[in-house]
Amino acid sequence: MKPGRALVTGGAGFIGSHVVDRLLAVGAEVVVYDNFTTGSLRNLAPHVGDPRVRIVEADVLDLPRLSAEMRSCDSVFHFQANADVRGGIARPRVDLEQNTIGTWNVLEAMHGAGAGTIVFASSAAVYGEPTVFPTPETSFLCQTSLYGASKLAGEAMIEAYSEYFGVRALIFRFVSWIGPRYSHGVVADFVQKLRADSGRLEILGDGRQRKSYLHVSDGVAGIFLALDSAAGPKAVFNLGHDDDIDVLTVARIVTSELGLADVRFETTGGERGWLGDSPLVHLDTGKIKSLGWRPRISIPEGIRDTVRFLVQQP
Repeated sequence: MKPGRALVTGGAGFIGSHVVDRLLAVGAEVVVYDNFTTGSLRNLAPHVGDPRVRIVEADVLDLPRLSAEMRSCDSVFHFQANADVRGGIARPRVDLEQNTIGTWNVLEAMHGAGAGTIVFASSAAVYGEPTVFPTPETSFLCQTSLYGASKLAGEAMIEAYSEYFGVRALIFRFVSWIGPRYSHGVVADFVQKLRADSGRLEILGDGRQRKSYLHVSDGVAGIFLALDSAAGPKAVFNLGHDDDIDVLTVARIVTSELGLADVRFETTGGERGWLGDSPLVHLDTGKIKSLGWRPRISIPEGIRDTVRFLVQQP
């Protein structure tokens, strides 16, 4: 990627802050745009005071502020979103506002500023409950959650803006990512529960749900490889691991890394942890692999690395 000036929405978050690290490493200037709902200045600590970094506390729903900060930016990495997949059941408007309207605002601000490239963090949730595994990018998309639907709507608008205004668009459908700065998800849930009670662990569903998890370092490497190598004005890539793992095994790895023995696992039953939870997530990554990408860190080691990070956090 050629150095320039990039705006990163959600740049203080788990994945966004790693993107900021990589952008600065290649010589770019960065505007971090984050509402700090889940992001943290701790994630940006190495860059506080760096003249190449501007940190803005604001929401993507604030279009005038977003447009002002977008000026002189060449590219946008859009990672701010509602990350609480389950929360859409109780608060359906949050996914609409933060994920769909927020993405439209980003596109409008880009168009006004003349920014030429957008990188979008989408999700494996757009596949709903597919019938083909590993699931390729060409699979039928049938929505089972408001979160997935809002991400798919964002994808569609990005593709339309690419057609209308010549924006280069790279869309990445993520599995669950793990690693340093991880703040929410099954590994964090397990660590928090075991801090409260080291003798028992509640597991949502029957524990047989199988998921693919990707270490953040591998995921960010895939994003920047595609930026350098993908042909054409727009492309959609799956980003996930070659392997998958069931939730009970995740629980065993977490308890082992915490040094806990004889933990009683209590499952809540059912093949899903919550409405909209897919019992199996395993993406076909052949498309990104054709560019030369491979995951380097195994899922078990990624989980252990995540637990080690969480243990160090308050």
